[in-house]
Amino acid sequence: MASLLTNSSASCLSGDTLRPGRYAAIDIGTVTCRMLIADIDKEGGLHELRREYAITNLGEGVDATGMLKPEAMRRVVDVVARYQDILHVETPAGEGSITVVAMATSASRDAKNAAEFVGMLADLGVALTVIPGEREAALSFSGASCDFVGEELLVIDVGGGSTEIIAGQGGGSPVRAHSFNIGCRRVTEKFLSSDPPSADELSRARTWIEEGMRPFFDDLRAAGFAPQRLVAVAGTATSVVSVRERMETYDTARVHKATVARAALDQVYGQLSALPLAERRHVVGLDPGRAPVMVAGLVILQVVLDLAGADSFTVSESDILHGIILHAAASFPAVS
Repeated sequence: MASLLTNSSASCLSGDTLRPGRYAAIDIGTVTCRMLIADIDKEGGLHELRREYAITNLGEGVDATGMLKPEAMRRVVDVVARYQDILHVETPAGEGSITVVAMATSASRDAKNAAEFVGMLADLGVALTVIPGEREAALSFSGASCDFVGEELLVIDVGGGSTEIIAGQGGGSPVRAHSFNIGCRRVTEKFLSSDPPSADELSRARTWIEEGMRPFFDDLRAAGFAPQRLVAVAGTATSVVSVRERMETYDTARVHKATVARAALDQVYGQLSALPLAERRHVVGLDPGRAPVMVAGLVILQVVLDLAGADSFTVSESDILHGIILHAAASFPAVS
């Protein structure tokens, strides 16, 4: 298995390279559709204004059929239409505007009818780019690594259809990265058909994930890369903290940069994997819409920690959305 080397894009862009203005990033994943609106100031600082999040399950059934379902595409289109209303409200007064960048990841990469989905969003006036896995990895590293400048990092982005693992130094470019076709929805649909999942199903899923990822970690170890910190982004990792803390209302400030020990991860896994879906949906701290795929996401995180030889990870709320905005500010014309 060849790793995807990502040498061209910096993760933390200096202030004099970023164009001030208001930006919005829309990330259309296999499970979620999210939006971040932020301002870039004259010093290159990023200031969040608004986050939006919806579970749309675009990738429902894609692993088996290779097709996006019409109803799944419509769910996303409806959410993006709502996001456009929000963007209208958040547009600066006077001559101001918002630079909007919309990207889609694993489910759209895999789907034979992705062009139809792109066309549906174009009808809304949204230009959607379906990005390759290496681009997704680089953008995730950009967003996640800026809080840990100078540290040797391994960034893990567990998505619905794919998982990106990126090695590099915070404040620099990734030195090695790979996008695996291993995600929480894909694993659920392939292996976890019982409710709750059986021990045999969980074991087979774990073995499949480990076999797919082990060569990357072997290569990383052979190259002499030893991460000081594992940084995990996206919904599985953030949900571990909210479930552990029994958050009735999700609190970004408590989640961002929280440390999760392996014992705490195993405790959440033991709790959720033993529950049937109907009960899992009512666990305090877990979005009911994420309940169907959460157990698979936890297994992926456990396998990554095992392969990395790590006993904990740090959760980051800065992820691909931040990376999209940073690179948009470096690439697009200035915004008033």
